[in-house]
Amino acid sequence: MELENPNEIMSNELVPMEETQPIESDLQLDIIDTEPNHYEMAPPDITEQPPTKRRKKKSIVWEHFTIETVGAGCRRACCKQCKQSFAYSTGSKVAGTSHLKRHIAKGTCPVVLRNQEKNQQLANSPYSAPSKLSIFSETPKRRYRTASVPLVSFDADRCRREISRMIIMHDYPLHMVEHPGFLAFVQNLQPRFDMVSFNTVQGDIVATYLREKQSILKVVEGMPGRICLTLDLWSSSQSTGYVFVSGQFIDSDWKMHRKLLNVIRQPYPESDTAFSHSVSACLSDWGMDGKLISVTINQPLSEASVDNLRALLSVKNPLLLDGQLLVGGCLAHSLSTIVQDGLAFAQGVVKKVRDSVKYVKTSESLEEKFNEIKQTHQVPSSKKLEIDDQTRWNTTYEMLSSALELKKVFTKLGESDPDYKDPPSEQDWSQIQTLCQTLKQLFDIANILTVPPTTKTIAVFHEVWKVQLDLARSANNKENDFLSGMTKSMYENFDKYWKSTCYILAIAVVMDPRFKMKLVQFTFVKIYGEERAASFIKIVDEGIHELFHEYLSFPMHSTHDSSYGEDENGQSVKIEDSEGMDSNGGLSDFDAYIMETTSQLSKTELDQYLEESLLPRVHDFDVVGWWKLNRIKYPTLSKMARDVLSVPVCTVPGNMVFDTVRREMDSYRSSLRSETVEALICAKDWLQPEKLEGPAPVIKMEIPI
Repeated sequence: MELENPNEIMSNELVPMEETQPIESDLQLDIIDTEPNHYEMAPPDITEQPPTKRRKKKSIVWEHFTIETVGAGCRRACCKQCKQSFAYSTGSKVAGTSHLKRHIAKGTCPVVLRNQEKNQQLANSPYSAPSKLSIFSETPKRRYRTASVPLVSFDADRCRREISRMIIMHDYPLHMVEHPGFLAFVQNLQPRFDMVSFNTVQGDIVATYLREKQSILKVVEGMPGRICLTLDLWSSSQSTGYVFVSGQFIDSDWKMHRKLLNVIRQPYPESDTAFSHSVSACLSDWGMDGKLISVTINQPLSEASVDNLRALLSVKNPLLLDGQLLVGGCLAHSLSTIVQDGLAFAQGVVKKVRDSVKYVKTSESLEEKFNEIKQTHQVPSSKKLEIDDQTRWNTTYEMLSSALELKKVFTKLGESDPDYKDPPSEQDWSQIQTLCQTLKQLFDIANILTVPPTTKTIAVFHEVWKVQLDLARSANNKENDFLSGMTKSMYENFDKYWKSTCYILAIAVVMDPRFKMKLVQFTFVKIYGEERAASFIKIVDEGIHELFHEYLSFPMHSTHDSSYGEDENGQSVKIEDSEGMDSNGGLSDFDAYIMETTSQLSKTELDQYLEESLLPRVHDFDVVGWWKLNRIKYPTLSKMARDVLSVPVCTVPGNMVFDTVRREMDSYRSSLRSETVEALICAKDWLQPEKLEGPAPVIKMEIPI
């Protein structure tokens, strides 16, 4: 048999994968060992004539070794660096290449050893190419294919988009794309990706924002009714302000939406025109002139600010009820203000409890001792002690209520521990109990605001009027000086919120077929007495009728065209006039004549609705869903209900409801361009999955009507 050529024998070696078919290392299924585990065929006789076609040796080891013939049938491999020779073939036996690779990889070659430090430095460089030695510098690794993940080709544009989305979603600084650590990570992950600069990623973020804005714009343009705006003012270290403008509305499927629309930098946030300028900019940006029903702001406004806002909107927006529904206060801000009033009045006893909790929680041995006392005396409480975060008032309330349940344990700890000084006395605990009882009502209301966007006005009304009544009674309590002193300022501040919002809250309650005007009459009598309540009830009743007639006079459709109506699915459809007459002529005058001559004889939708019996009060009742089902029976009143029930009572998201400090834009974002700040914050809101309307909040009807 004719022996093979030496070069052909070399080609029988296992070829590294980098030199054959390229395979994505993280998308492998087959397990391939890079070390050969076989012997090659015997070398040929050196006297034979080699074939004319010579195949190139493919193993990378031959870049470091040469083959030398030392005798008949005996060849050795010689290291090009240190000139050492190693067995390669003797007769029919071939030693293979594994020991040659180890000579280079393990650093036994003196030349390689001397250059090890230099090679290591090159390997750590973020832009250095992998060394050819690195493929066998460690224990041979296995490569895997994953059957469930398809092969994905490298796309530099997609990588740039994902970097911008990552920065948006996780609030990373834009300059991270220039940080050495991030550069090294990306280069090692994908060497073919050309890393972007700060200016490039800034442009990518704005591009992402504009793409997402087009989707939101379609949703806003498709809303069938009016929109409500909320304004939340943030401060900054640069003395400028940022107004967060959000929109809340009910779509054609009768689902509630809340979207952050703009983040507008205000150079003079304390001016009387800051909020009116923000509203004007939002309406122009989104094309919503004439579609606004209310504005809710997170802080009290001066009379000049309110006048400027209403004057602006009287030009761009029809003023429903002469603007009485236009400006409202934020319930979360009002609750935070009055809670701080109560905590400030009781700061002495609050500090005693806080110090006691800190004394126990900052020592593991004391906490164990505290729990032992609790078990020994069988104190029936499942609550755990936690030190409060004074920037969130719910944590202070929970700390006080937990400590109150464990007051016996604190008392016993004071008797057995001489280092525990000045524990709360019985009088202190009595005052803490009074404070917790007052705060619990406010805590329950605030929890309603933490759920996803939903029709909260009715649930809030029923809780708010009880707080208004209880605070008024507590402030006039002659038997408990601590209670009356604490609640006096709380009542004064809460009364301001009640007076600014009770009108719109009352109108929203009338839109609930379980309550209608009956609940308004009941609550107003409770708060004001029968004589004073009569005038307030009359204002609400007249306001509802006036608002209904405005909806009759100025119908609101998503197409802005009176020739459009809604089909049984709530979708806008064009109404064709008979005999080819358009909606602005022909029989339209006759329709107006019929309305004028029969208006005194027939009942309006509103009168018919108010005269019908109340529905049974069930806790899982969906008010908006009821109007959706009855929109054919009440075509105009249902549109009015849809807009009124979408009025928000809070300007902040659920995770900010309990905050006691005004939000401040960090110094890094304040240094960015205002367009970039808006793109970062708005795009993050839009990229997150939207939480549509959930179950209606449970309405507690403790007092029968």
